[in-house]
Formats: sequence, C-alpha cells, structure tokens
Amino acid sequence: MLGDARYWVEHHTFEPDELAIRLHHMLVWIHPFANGNGRHARLMADVVVRRLGKKAFTWGSADIVRAGDFRRSYIEALRAADKNEIQPLLVFARS
Repeated sequence: MLGDARYWVEHHTFEPDELAIRLHHMLVWIHPFANGNGRHARLMADVVVRRLGKKAFTWGSADIVRAGDFRRSYIEALRAADKNEIQPLLVFARS
C-alpha cells in the first residue's frame, strides 16, 4: 500500500485529492485495528493531502463516527470504492 502511494506521488498518477482518498480506502480495506480504522484512515488522508499542498478534507462536515445519515453516506461511498468507483468517496470527503 505505501509502495503504491509512493509511486502515485512520484509519477503524478492521481491528483492530490484522489491519491489521498485511494490511500484512505486501502487503509480501511486492510482494517489493521480492531477499532478506529476509519478515524485512522481519515487522519492519514488528511495528512497526505496537506503534504501535497491541499486543504484537509471536511468528511461531510459532521460526526461520522455516530450512526446516522452522514455515516450511512460514508459507508455507501466506501462500498462504491470497493467496486473501484472512487468518485462518491471523493465527493463525500470534500462535502
């Protein structure tokens, strides 16, 4: 995963937002922790996109840890990314 991200940065494979969101999706998919995977992945995406000169994501401008419409939208966007449809997660991250 980190090798992929490094390659993407070095070869300008994706725009900064898409690169960070793809990294976010891969971190969530790998699921390295029993709890907090989404929070960790969102933090990492924010760090990466800021290092690439862009603003941090807003992630729906709400508390997506709690159940509700925002969390549902986030989960749906992650599921779309599982099918290689990254656009809904990109849109959600900047909403």
